[in-house]
Order: sequence, then structure tokens, then C-alpha cells
Amino acid sequence: MKVKCFDENTEKELEGKINSFLIGLVGDIIDIKYEVAIGIQGEDQIYCFSAMVIYSEKE
Repeated sequence: MKVKCFDENTEKELEGKINSFLIGLVGDIIDIKYEVAIGIQGEDQIYCFSAMVIYSEKE
């Protein structure tokens, strides 16, 4: 079992990175964990979209 973590500033960027990874994956997806974090800096809101793909590779 292995994991791959992704961290992007927008949902679209996160989707793109995960989809690119999954296209090349030779194995099985076990689970995908998704999380959004929001921070405030002054008057700005900062978003962080992250995901962890848990998978197994075929030998």
C-alpha cells in the first residue's frame, strides 16, 4: 500500500493533478481523502485544497 499527497490553491488545480496521477496509475485505488483548509490573512481568505490517494501498485 502507498500514498500520494496533493496540495493546491484551487479545486481545478487539485482535480487536474489527481486526474493526471490516476491516468498513469497501474494498480488499484483503495481510498481518496479530501480536505479544505481556510485561513485569514488581513482581509484575504486563503484556501488550501488537499487530497491523499491511497493505492496499491500492481507488480
